[in-house]
Amino acid sequence: MNAVGIDVSKGKSMVSVLRPFGEMVISPFEVKHNQNELNELVKCLKSLNGETKVIMECTANYHLPISYHLQKSGFIVCAVHAKLIHNFDNNSIRKVKTDKADSLKIANYGLSRWLQLSEYVPNENTRHMLKAYSHQYNKYIKLRTSLKNNLISLLDQTFPNANEIFTSPPRSDNGHEKWIDLVGNYWHFQCVSLVSLNEFSERYRKWCKRFGYYFQQSKVESIYSEAMGHIGIMPKNNVTKLLIRQAVAQINSICENLAVIKREMIRLAQTLPEYSAVITFNGVGELLASQLMAEIGDIYRFHTKKSLVSFAGLDAPPYASGKFVSSKRHISKKGSPHLRKSLFQVMDGILKRSPEGDPIYQFIDRKRAEGKPYLLYMTAGSAKFLRIYYARVKELLDTHCSKHNLP
Repeated sequence: MNAVGIDVSKGKSMVSVLRPFGEMVISPFEVKHNQNELNELVKCLKSLNGETKVIMECTANYHLPISYHLQKSGFIVCAVHAKLIHNFDNNSIRKVKTDKADSLKIANYGLSRWLQLSEYVPNENTRHMLKAYSHQYNKYIKLRTSLKNNLISLLDQTFPNANEIFTSPPRSDNGHEKWIDLVGNYWHFQCVSLVSLNEFSERYRKWCKRFGYYFQQSKVESIYSEAMGHIGIMPKNNVTKLLIRQAVAQINSICENLAVIKREMIRLAQTLPEYSAVITFNGVGELLASQLMAEIGDIYRFHTKKSLVSFAGLDAPPYASGKFVSSKRHISKKGSPHLRKSLFQVMDGILKRSPEGDPIYQFIDRKRAEGKPYLLYMTAGSAKFLRIYYARVKELLDTHCSKHNLP
């Protein structure tokens, strides 16, 4: 048996091969992630006698090129959580951290867990792209929030409270918000207050027609009254105009990208067989269904519902020593933070809708009635949601596979 330990980094890896009892078959050597060097690695590993397993840490994306190439070449590849490797065999006072030492440590982990190692199964293309879109969506959301806060800070000096005039949701086609488009045109309160109400009403009506917004006379009066009586901190000149319009253009660009990503996420999610089951959950819309499916992936990766709860980092491991048994345990948070965020959004939607007869809402409401704190009953509801998700999706996929004679 040959344990191939690979310490993966960006663009290159350190490879070593061990056998039982510490026999070093191949000393650590560096391999770059290009076609020629990976082909040489395959030839080297195929020349070994006996069963060979490749063990590496599961990184974000760095391990994908080498794991894909080795799997395609017929090797058993096992991607292990980095925390398990980190905690393995730490029996030395002197801390050594090099790529060579790490590759040997990974190989030793493979030898000690030889029978428990499970083969790494990469996501199919659709799921891989869905997850990539989901992560990009989350990054753009953070950027949009930052840019909107910056615009509001600027408007406090040119047109205070302009962001509170409208409450309409973003457009579904391009993600634009009405108040942002408005301040792009009326970037200073004097753009409104220096003209009469009738003149502004006519200008606003034409603006609504040009941008495709619904015109209301009551909103004209609200905008006009909001613009009256302010003290201009920043002057009404071309420099201020450029500053505000640049901020508006940046936000609208991000919103348009978000709208495109959202449509593509929903389209990809609808091609997966479990979509019809996920979309039926209370508190789950098209976007949240796509994000949940992106983070959870193939449900068959998890042997039990407990594995799925642990993957989300919502499990609370026991803590006891001697006669002491802790009654205040905390969730591990060792899983996907993106999944936990999506689950909290689902729980928030369930609480706002308060659907009668929904088991998750009844569970959360019971915990709330018992006086449990907010984070506790939201976390408990998230874990219950995952257990029901696992059962429903697995039942649907089992039926789908048996109906179409799929493995």
